[in-house]
Amino acid sequence: MRPILLQGHERSLTQIKFNSDGDLLFSCSKDNVINVWYSHNGERLGTYEGNNGSVWTVDVDADSEFMVSGAADNTLRLWSVATGKCLYTWEFPTAVKRVAFNDEGTQVVCITEQRMGHQCAIRVFNINREGDGTKQSKEPLYMFNPIGSKATVCAFTLTPNVIITGHESGKVALFNVKSGEEIDNNERAHGDVVTDLQLSKDRTYCITSSKDKSARIHDTKTLLVIKTFTTETPLNSAALAPDRPYVLLGGGQEAMSVTTTSLRQGKFETRFWHKIFEEEVGRVKGHFGPINTIAVHPAGTMYASGGEDGFVRVHHFDDSYFKAKPYGELEILE
Repeated sequence: MRPILLQGHERSLTQIKFNSDGDLLFSCSKDNVINVWYSHNGERLGTYEGNNGSVWTVDVDADSEFMVSGAADNTLRLWSVATGKCLYTWEFPTAVKRVAFNDEGTQVVCITEQRMGHQCAIRVFNINREGDGTKQSKEPLYMFNPIGSKATVCAFTLTPNVIITGHESGKVALFNVKSGEEIDNNERAHGDVVTDLQLSKDRTYCITSSKDKSARIHDTKTLLVIKTFTTETPLNSAALAPDRPYVLLGGGQEAMSVTTTSLRQGKFETRFWHKIFEEEVGRVKGHFGPINTIAVHPAGTMYASGGEDGFVRVHHFDDSYFKAKPYGELEILE
């Protein structure tokens, strides 16, 4: 698989995201810029400029009309995907670490950091899709402070007003955003901070990665751990391959301690694991530093990884990937 190397960032990547059609790839990094690329050939379509700090997180709605971003300048911004204009800016006392749209693109959830005496807060905003998108309500629809460990990642589940969160302590929880109460939790989902959370296409299960060197698949209704993938390196990101029984894991030693190790020992590879058998089936090398974020094309034809080295690498899967028989001779009926 020859990768397409996307060079549009000067600092390390924080999150990458395909839109629902998979023709666009959004990338954000610590250099204050969000880029959008054509995924099939890696051509840069444009940039979204206006943030005054590291952009930590980005998400795009199902119609690829609006994009939201969260940054270290304490803002949540709404952008027009087509024009690159910033339509609306919400300001908070601390940095925005994670944003996510609901399925319809009518609501957005964001996590703000615990800093300078401010608690970690989760807010849900209604997105007004009428007109040009510049008329948004300044006040959140709901806001609450999760008790105990601060939240690091979140996403809407299929149940209305219920979000799933991953926390610094390693717990995974379900919250009712209306009341702010914790409906359910799994305190011991992970042994260290949860670094990523990605939902399956139908949102019935999700995968989380953690600094505790493991990734886990959870049922989004019951929080039951279905599968565990244990590696020997801290993980920063985990993604699910649609239509194939694989999960993709990425991570590597902390950037601070990397200088003392070789590339091989640093484990800067995208690692493919069999979703059912929990066995590692392949690795893809390439990054010169920890992998911070991984995204898989919604049709499962390619994947992209963003690293500490400032590069995004897009890999179109080879024929052999689709011809392989991951279940042996069994044919799975779609």
